[in-house]
Amino acid sequence: MRIAHTLEELRAHLSGHQHPAFVPTMGNLHAGHLALVRQAKPLGDVTVASIFVNRLQFLPHEDFDSYPRTWERDCTLLKDAGCDVLFAPKEKVLYPEPQTFKIQPNPALADLLEGQFRPGFFVGVATVVMKLFGCVFSESKGQRTALFGQKDYQQLMVIRRLVQQFALPIDIVAGPTQRDADGLALSSRNGYLSPSERAEAVQLSKTLQSMAAALRAGAGTGATDIPALEAQAMDSLRARGWAPDYLVARRRSDLLPPTASDEPLVVLGAARLGSTRLIDNLEV
Repeated sequence: MRIAHTLEELRAHLSGHQHPAFVPTMGNLHAGHLALVRQAKPLGDVTVASIFVNRLQFLPHEDFDSYPRTWERDCTLLKDAGCDVLFAPKEKVLYPEPQTFKIQPNPALADLLEGQFRPGFFVGVATVVMKLFGCVFSESKGQRTALFGQKDYQQLMVIRRLVQQFALPIDIVAGPTQRDADGLALSSRNGYLSPSERAEAVQLSKTLQSMAAALRAGAGTGATDIPALEAQAMDSLRARGWAPDYLVARRRSDLLPPTASDEPLVVLGAARLGSTRLIDNLEV
């Protein structure tokens, strides 16, 4: 695996390749990231990953400074997963001057759910993704592919809309959510959980599974009272000591509340357990 810390090194390592398959990450890697790298292998002629903790997507009170940096471990994991090129720029490489030009996603998508509780988050995500795309794909003339995990469901939608609206010649491929044996969605922030919190954390995915089962049972009949279902889910987590931000059923197409009984749905949740904020989703 070749490592690039500058744009010049990255372009030299990608010289002669026309079909990059790219997996952007913030490091502190887990099996979900590595599954994306393995999924990327047959989709291009060079597999590229990036590690960059993006300051723009952290709110002032969030964990940018304390976000785990596990460089040597990440390099070993990526190499073993088959990554060909790792792009790991310093902040001054990706942001050589203050980033005053930013990508503003459509507020109708970006200002609800995660965007409501983390204002400006998707501006930071969209801006860094656009910059990384420019770095990784600038020299390629063939098929370009980028992979993102479905655990970050709303983020995946924002990136797909970004690529569509800017007519970028990039295929966005979703990787299925990777879970521990008990069902907890893998996340870099799971490492913040104490042993007792880790045992409790699976209740988020269990709550979403219960919501999805209730929606399936009422599918096509309009019998499910969705606001009541959402309120019950919030109350059930609060009773266990969680601080939920949202537990909702939304249309897969735009993440707005459903208006018809036959619309494809997704249930999404975000909740804080102790000091750790977890998110998850499940398509119905």
